Amino acid sequence: MTAARLFLPLMLLATPAMIAAQGSSSMETPITYPETERGDVVEEQFGVAVADPYRWLENDVRVDENVRNWVTAQNAVTDAYLETLPGRDTIAERLTELWNYERVGVPVKRGNRYFYTRNDGLQNQSVLYMREGLDGEPQLLIDPNEWSEDDATAMAQWVPSPDGQFIAYGVQDGGTDWRTIRVLNVETGETLSDTVEWAKFTSITWAADNVGFFYSRFPEPDADSEFQSLNMNHAVYFHAINTAQTEDRLIHATPDRPNLNHFAQVTDDKRWLLIYSSEGTDDRYELTLGDLSEYTVPTRTIISGFEHNWELAGSDGNQLYFVTNSDAPRERIVRMDVSGETPTITEIVPENEATLEGASLVGDRLIANYLVDARNEARVFERDGTQVATVDLPGIGSTDGFGGELGDPETFFSFTSFATPTAIYRYDSATGEVSPFAVPEVPFNPEDYVVAQRFFTSRDGTRVPMFIVHRADLDHAETRPTLLYGYGGFNISQTPGFNPGRLQWMEMGGVFALATLRGGGEYGAAWHDAGRLQNKQNVFDDMIGAGEYLIAEGITSADQLAVQGRSNGGLLVGAVVNQRPDLFAVGLPAVGVMDMLRFDRFTAGRYWVDDYGYPNREPDFRTLLAYSPYHNIPETGDFPAIMVTTADTDDRVVPGHSFKYTAALQHADLGDRPHLIRIETRAGHGSGRPTSQLIAEYADLWAFTARWTGLEVPEAE
Repeated sequence: MTAARLFLPLMLLATPAMIAAQGSSSMETPITYPETERGDVVEEQFGVAVADPYRWLENDVRVDENVRNWVTAQNAVTDAYLETLPGRDTIAERLTELWNYERVGVPVKRGNRYFYTRNDGLQNQSVLYMREGLDGEPQLLIDPNEWSEDDATAMAQWVPSPDGQFIAYGVQDGGTDWRTIRVLNVETGETLSDTVEWAKFTSITWAADNVGFFYSRFPEPDADSEFQSLNMNHAVYFHAINTAQTEDRLIHATPDRPNLNHFAQVTDDKRWLLIYSSEGTDDRYELTLGDLSEYTVPTRTIISGFEHNWELAGSDGNQLYFVTNSDAPRERIVRMDVSGETPTITEIVPENEATLEGASLVGDRLIANYLVDARNEARVFERDGTQVATVDLPGIGSTDGFGGELGDPETFFSFTSFATPTAIYRYDSATGEVSPFAVPEVPFNPEDYVVAQRFFTSRDGTRVPMFIVHRADLDHAETRPTLLYGYGGFNISQTPGFNPGRLQWMEMGGVFALATLRGGGEYGAAWHDAGRLQNKQNVFDDMIGAGEYLIAEGITSADQLAVQGRSNGGLLVGAVVNQRPDLFAVGLPAVGVMDMLRFDRFTAGRYWVDDYGYPNREPDFRTLLAYSPYHNIPETGDFPAIMVTTADTDDRVVPGHSFKYTAALQHADLGDRPHLIRIETRAGHGSGRPTSQLIAEYADLWAFTARWTGLEVPEAE
């Protein structure tokens, strides 16, 4: 591999005259984009000369003034254009109303204490509360809204100690994946001096008697590469309460295998420490068992190799219950006896046609959450595998929760659907009784919306499901502006869920479609495998097939269809727009992986080789180059309107992906429709974002999408 010298550019800031010109942008008045210098980087890979003229845009905005100026100029042009769009303020006002409903998280029980998050509606960050007893008065414990002036500092995770005396919680600043772990004394309200830095991709799991917790961290990075360098040498540590981090004990590390990640989990009875080790994003783990009856926590390997998923569902002494796809592509439940040197495994609940998402031991029964055609169904089993009940859910939608412990039949779960905001329910595994814990009141009628599940045929004949949602009173004789969303990767299932932004799109008369593409986990390992590595093109074919189906069925037309996706879904949008620009009126790629030849060079990108392959291996390189959005933008053509969204401090998918893709779009001659980028500041890949920031982004997206799909937006009163 050879590289030409990188030309370090100075780019032009947008002038006031340039911004004013954008104020009247239309198809008759093309946008004048900021000038982006093109470097002369060309690398030869496997005999292919690969140009990368915008390599300099990979640099961190925090340390590179040229990149910082480029971001400022792009935002100026985008903001000026958005100011011209009708209805943006009215959209923002209605979004604010729709977002203003109570949101409660699934409670966690410790003794007689119930811990849960709550947002009163428009709080920028959710707040942690505790009740003494199920019907006790809520007590405010932690309010992240007091942590920063811009409310971009979030509580990313929190875990109560075994008796509920302490809360260990992770602080996330500006959307970063790095976590600082702090500890609250629940009884006194005091935040302890304990400060654990450089935690990332970590669990927090307590030892017995509140003595401390296990967590995972990376070595402290160099200051100038904190948010871009590759993360290596993950390790599990134990932190004792009321001690400095320098005294933390190293529990598990693999310096001979620095690429591995390690996650810790203590069993409910605090007898065992489980350490899951993985190589990438796939659910393929080695399992190490630590003996917590000894101070040194001696460990032994109980599952070697990286072949299958192993997810603890509960424990009873030496009997550990797992969800696994070992000999079961759609997962099954097994019991593992770890009393001997070699564990013995017994099947409890065999694999069936539904996909098992997770299970937990609650009281004396197992609750298993299944996916049936991308909709959840919760089934209850005795510990011998006999099914005794199905949880009575409020409707067709998605569930989460069902955490609990042996001996206590009480658990909680959430339920949501496209027009049903998340509600929390209490469930008794012994009696089967379901009762509401927190059901929000909302400023709309969920009955005004209808959901249908359709199946379409993809290019290779595969039958692919898609949810289609819209107002019940729409005239079916007319095509409608339609928002098509997809993801298709990393074994992540796309299921029904509520989003105030999507609801407003439908409230204005638009149709929302969610395609459950290959690459996800909706139908088990085979469905995932069919959409990754050399099969990745299947995902794009599925999304194109979804768009073609929506048009063929008279639901929408090519000049009314918008395509949207985030992260891996942003890659999806970039790829399908390149391959079928005629099919879409609008493309909305968010925080996307756009340079498929360099994704593995930054932060967590090296993990993604499980789905994408290795750019430095020729077969993978040729597959990646064939669909990489950045490398496949044509020099000329007629492209849809495109609004790229990213954050300047995203350290999951570094923003250089979106920066380079946008620069290439703007350089090409792709018609008069706008190709803009909206760059959020003090934000990351998505988690921890303030409510006000989300509302502003959706208002911009919908005003832009409405302009180019013909959706009528409400007028200001």
